[in-house]
Order: sequence, then structure tokens, then C-alpha cells
Amino acid sequence: MAKITLKHLIIICMALSLAACAGRAPVKPLPAFHPQTFDTAGYKSGIDNFIVLLDASSSMGEPCKGQTKFTVAREFVDRMNQTLPELGQNAGLRSFGHDASITKKSTMLAFGMDSYSTAGLAAGLDQITVPGGSSPMSKALCAAGKDLDQVFTKTALIVVSDGKDMAAKTADYATMLKEKFGSSLCIYPVLVGEDAEGMALMQQLAVIGDCGFFSKAEDLLSGPAMADFVETVFLSKSTAPKKMTPAIIPKDRDKDGVTDARDRCPNTPRGVSVDTWGCPFDSDKDGVYDYKDQCPGTPLAARVNALGCWILMDLLFDYDTAEIKSASFPELDNIVGILNKNPNLTIAIKGHTDSRGSEKYNQDLSLRRADAVKQYLESKGISAQRLTAEGLGSAKPVASNKTDKGRAMNRRVELHPIE
Repeated sequence: MAKITLKHLIIICMALSLAACAGRAPVKPLPAFHPQTFDTAGYKSGIDNFIVLLDASSSMGEPCKGQTKFTVAREFVDRMNQTLPELGQNAGLRSFGHDASITKKSTMLAFGMDSYSTAGLAAGLDQITVPGGSSPMSKALCAAGKDLDQVFTKTALIVVSDGKDMAAKTADYATMLKEKFGSSLCIYPVLVGEDAEGMALMQQLAVIGDCGFFSKAEDLLSGPAMADFVETVFLSKSTAPKKMTPAIIPKDRDKDGVTDARDRCPNTPRGVSVDTWGCPFDSDKDGVYDYKDQCPGTPLAARVNALGCWILMDLLFDYDTAEIKSASFPELDNIVGILNKNPNLTIAIKGHTDSRGSEKYNQDLSLRRADAVKQYLESKGISAQRLTAEGLGSAKPVASNKTDKGRAMNRRVELHPIE
């Protein structure tokens, strides 16, 4: 048997190492970043204070766009820090979750509250290096209230998270924080990843914050996109006089007041109100812009049709029947879940038919369909006091009654929140 030398051992170890690496999924680099700078003579701080809540829980170790969500989240904060000019703001960085090697605390103030400096915030971020543990965003929101205690000047709260596995009352803590500070506090949730429930929570935080807005971290990692975010959230144009230069009028082809270079929603119809990115408002976050939405106030996670109406998409009835088929039970159980998460929500259940049959008969049939849904929800524990049933017959079709497909779509039940 041949003698194994030290050289042979080294070669074998190298081969095993390469084999192990070959079995791993390749790590995709993040988009290149070149921070854009702001001329501080032309800007002043639009806020007095800001605090970043960074999710460092175990779910942030999951993959996202070829990296871990935690890597994307830290990179977002770092790139924001490189872009934001020092203009006398007070700042803080608070994390929540944590691997035990970082801290055993569920939430930690890594920087501030102190006068903002790029170096200071970077040093705080350098303390948060490994994700782990549970997802106590609610505790971080509560602690942020203490960080900002007695601060009632203009403040931005930036929440960077996947929104996943949070406590049921997380939104309640955000509401209490908003009620404490009122219009002085704006909330800016920045989602990392694509978890559906996490996205719904982060969008809900934006609604609670009122004057902030929801973003996705992956959309803000380039230099220009991050500069737009920083300018919108943190800065305002200085009123100091400037040297006169020949006017260059930026293009705004849809005339919505947002230049084409910034406009994420070109071709907005004339007269429609838009946000700072040039997109029409979607107050109930159902994916249908307000100017198209015929059913405003839809709760988060509800599925809607093209008109923004909360519709039971898998509950289309056969001709001349109000029978609910077992295949529709998962759809109805999803409605039960939404109602349980929104205990103050009451709904009107509205039944519809296609155009075949007399008006009187269709009125009765549509009411029987609404009643069938109402009875199912009640059987699952939803109080009858939160539900009303109404039949609208064939008066409000959503598709043509001239085709089989159109008539099937019109045999439906819609849900309308009652204010």
C-alpha cells in the first residue's frame, strides 16, 4: 500500500473543499452601488429625527435574490447611510431578533438616539452581523416609543423587515405608537423578500403611519433609486437663493406633476391624484387604484376583481342554484380568517345573478346565494351581527351576459365592508 504523504493529504482536503462548494447554490452579487451625493447648499433636513428598526430574526437568514434577506436588509441600511447627508438630524438604529452571539436581548439600540453621523450609524450597523431568534417587532416598536420619548417634532420611522412570523398584535403596537406621536411621526416600511403575510403586515404599517409609504428593499438598492428614497423621506429643498441658470424644464408627459425620470407610473390619466412616485393612490392597498376602485375600504389580503370589489373568486354558482360546492370551502375559510384578524369589521354580503330569468326570480335567487354565504360564515363562528345579506339580482353585471363565460362570472357573491 502506498504511503500517504502530507502533500497527498493537502490535495485530498482541497478536493473535498471544492466538492462541498460545488454543491452550494451560487451567491448572486447585489446590484452595483455608487452613492449619489446631495449639494447641501440646496437642501435642508425635512425631518428632525429618524430611527431605523432592523429585523435580525432567524427568518432573515432565508434566501432572497441570491443572498440572504438579512444581507439585503443590512445592505439597504448601509446604502441609505452612505447617501444621506449629515444635516443635524437626531438618529437611532434599533434591531430585533438576534443570534445569541450578538445579544440575548430581544431588541437592541445599536446607535443613538444621538446626532446623526454616517460613521456613527455605520458603527451601530457593524454590531448587527448574524440573524437568529424570534421576530419581536412589537417589542421593537414599543422600545422605539421610549427612544423617541418626549420627541414631538417631525420624525421618520423606517422598518426594514420581511414581516414574517410576527405576533398577531404587531399592528396594534404600531397604532399605539402613531397615536402617541400623531402627525409628527411617519412610518416607512421597507419589505425584504416576498412573503405574502409579511407583505400584508408591512403594507398595513404604511396605512397606520398615514404620512409614510411602503417600499421593497430590492427596488431601492441602486444609486439613483436610493437617492430618490432619501430625498423623499429625509430632505426638503432649501429656500436659499441660487445663482440664475438657464431653465431646463424636465419632461412630464402625463402632466401629473412628476417628471418622467422619476415617474414609476407613466401615462396616468389627466386629473388623477398621484403620490411622489407618480402613481395613483391605492388607499386600501388592494392593487386597484382609487380612481378605478368601485369598492373602497377593502381589508388587507382580500382578493378583488378589476373593479376593486372583494369577491369570492372561487364561488361562482351553477345556473339557477344557490348551492355552495365543497370546492368553494377553502375560499370561504379564507374569508373567515380575514374576519378573525379584523374583529371590528362588518360586511354586507351581496348576491348576483346573470340576466336569464325574470327580475323577481333573480332577486330571490341572488338573496338565497348571499344567505348561503352568510350561513356558512356563521357556522364557522362569525357573529351574525357582523353580517348582512342582500340580493341585487342581475342589476350589476361584471361581464357580458351574451357568453357562457360572462354569465358564469356574473353568478357571484361580493363582500362589502360596512363603515
